[in-house]
Amino acid sequence: MSRTQGTTRPNRPATRGAQGRDRGTVAVLARAEADFRDRELRYRQLLDALPAAIYTTDAEGRITFYNEACVDFSGRRPELGTDEWCVSWRLYTADGAPMAHDQCPMAVALRENRPVRGAEAVAERPDGSRVPFIPYPTPLRDASGAVVGAVNMLVDITHRKQAEERLKLLSSEVDHRANNLLAVVQATVRLTSADTVEAFKTVLQGRIRALARAHTLLAQSRWEGADLHALVAEELEPYVGGATPRVWISGPAHPLDPRSAQCMAMAVHELATNAAKYGSLAKPGGQVQIHWGYEGDDLLFHWTEVGGAPVVTPGRTGVGTTVMQRAIRQLDGRLRLDWRPEGLACEVAVPR
Repeated sequence: MSRTQGTTRPNRPATRGAQGRDRGTVAVLARAEADFRDRELRYRQLLDALPAAIYTTDAEGRITFYNEACVDFSGRRPELGTDEWCVSWRLYTADGAPMAHDQCPMAVALRENRPVRGAEAVAERPDGSRVPFIPYPTPLRDASGAVVGAVNMLVDITHRKQAEERLKLLSSEVDHRANNLLAVVQATVRLTSADTVEAFKTVLQGRIRALARAHTLLAQSRWEGADLHALVAEELEPYVGGATPRVWISGPAHPLDPRSAQCMAMAVHELATNAAKYGSLAKPGGQVQIHWGYEGDDLLFHWTEVGGAPVVTPGRTGVGTTVMQRAIRQLDGRLRLDWRPEGLACEVAVPR
């Protein structure tokens, strides 16, 4: 009995130890599995929180995971295990040619076992809207180096493309406006005449400064338009305001597009120059009243001089008048000059 007891007693704690180890192993595995699930959940939450569209595929290109940004990007919810290579509905190259899904950058990355960089493409949503983007497909490998799948990030470059298009349009517009301005300056030089070189320089500089003031106003509004009141006030600044103003300006706010601003600037400059040399602004006490309003589809601009030297109707059409006539003609407008004894009255009518 003692021998039997001696052989059986040691076996009991050994059995309990094995069971303890089994239970401990199960607990460790359970904790490891729980930790793995927690990490996977955190990774998924992290990827869902990112604003860029990110998805993964298996080695054959079937979609295995996508974050919520992919849904916003593609306008659809991809089918896991069914959709291949890309989460988008349709694909196009950067120049608009259709692109098969098995030719997309992700398919190339899996097929050639290399990351693909520098490519651009366009994704079309089911509603027909398109999104230009840059993909970043990268193969995923196991410990032996074999490809087990790939991960891709799709970066929406819509804003960049819009900025590039705006820059392209701006460059074209600047070129057009520069050519137009040079044509106006050439015409101004051609029409300008004087008895001496110094007089010629003075007249020409005055007309070019008038154009420069108009361009400054246009630049301040980012070439959306120059206000007529600001344009007139700039040209007649020495005579506006103060204790004894000699120029009164009134009229509703009226934006002028670039071409109209240039033409009106030239016309107002010629009127102001004539008034300062020969009209009401050449004599103390003389005044100019400027106002504008609308009549039907026309803008009517009135310039009225009073209190200057007696006016005599010119015997011929001067250079200044010719410049005004050509400027207003460019706007499909009409110019009427009335050389009244008390002062020049001018009416300009241009399409509203």
